[in-house]
Amino acid sequence: MGALFADRVAAGRRLGEALAERDLGDAVVVGLARGGVPVAAEVARRLSLPLDALAVRKVGHPWQPEYGIGAVTPGADGVYIRAHDGLDEETLRRIVQEARAKAEALDARLHERHDRLGLEGRAAVLVDDGLATGATMVAAVRWARQQGAARVVVAVPVGAASSVRFLEAEADEVVCPHAIDGFGAVGFWYDVFSQVDDAEVIRLLDEPHLQEA
Repeated sequence: MGALFADRVAAGRRLGEALAERDLGDAVVVGLARGGVPVAAEVARRLSLPLDALAVRKVGHPWQPEYGIGAVTPGADGVYIRAHDGLDEETLRRIVQEARAKAEALDARLHERHDRLGLEGRAAVLVDDGLATGATMVAAVRWARQQGAARVVVAVPVGAASSVRFLEAEADEVVCPHAIDGFGAVGFWYDVFSQVDDAEVIRLLDEPHLQEA
């Protein structure tokens, strides 16, 4: 099986169609920054909902930083550690704090011109470009619940079948048109999977028709 999507925009349009028949009510589409935001923007366009972004950072193992053992959001609301891997509590606390500081710095840059949209009593539609381990999305779900979201919907165009099943225990609903066994990396499923920078995320958040009325 080859690529499923030309790029994130195409993936977002197809995901928007998959969500179109659901009654989400008063909802906010929240893209996981950075790569999830172009996908989320197309979902927000299709559903005529406001767009926001959330910085979620991977917690890397101190001896092998590319190996993620969890993820965190800004503040103390969203923390998910899937494996301690023999780390003592002090080390674990330190690397979580370091990852949280990175998440808070990115979140501050993304929201310099626009305040974060409130989720209290609303549906939060959390969007990413794919689910590999699902760690960042678990942290995002926990963050949304602490923000007072009445309903948390996870929406991704493609994901590992095992991660989709895991997220079903965390979120109220998971929408994933392509849940795949033997998943590999998210980028494999895209023809074009280039890096998304802060400027692109800010540009999307600046679009008038994607802002809250």
